Amino acid sequence: MIKWSTVDTPAGPFTAVVDGEGAVLASGWTAQLDELLPLISPALLSETPVEAADLGAVTEAIRRYHDGDLHAVDGTPVRQKSGPFRELAWEVLRKVPAGEPVSYAEYAALAGRPQAVRAAASACARNAAALFVPCHRVLRSDGSLGGFRWGAPVKRWLLEHEAGLAS
Repeated sequence: MIKWSTVDTPAGPFTAVVDGEGAVLASGWTAQLDELLPLISPALLSETPVEAADLGAVTEAIRRYHDGDLHAVDGTPVRQKSGPFRELAWEVLRKVPAGEPVSYAEYAALAGRPQAVRAAASACARNAAALFVPCHRVLRSDGSLGGFRWGAPVKRWLLEHEAGLAS
């Protein structure tokens, strides 16, 4: 059964959609399920999600991250479907340490295609599982924030939260 739930966080309401095995299909700083559903590959969305008060380990990880445990989300399973480069890029993004943001060019290089900066940026833009696949840790080459589906204030909050706690 696919479930969804919203948790209040210091950065705003955060909603996650998980499959029957507890893997995150989509997540972000919104209270609106309708903002997340279009991000999920139709191959992964076999039924209409049911609202739940709590998503168990996923809800716990969300709370712990926002409370200061920056590694709380690291082991949470995520399922996203796309082309081979984008899927690899999302896996690579999960290895970018909290408090150590990279540029889009550095991210492309980490993903094995240093010339594919636009493709790397596209992987960030099409990431359905924000926080669990930390696209907020990618910045423009000049250090400015760049885009973020959930807004610049949320991205800034996340980066400041991580910079203040990373060791």
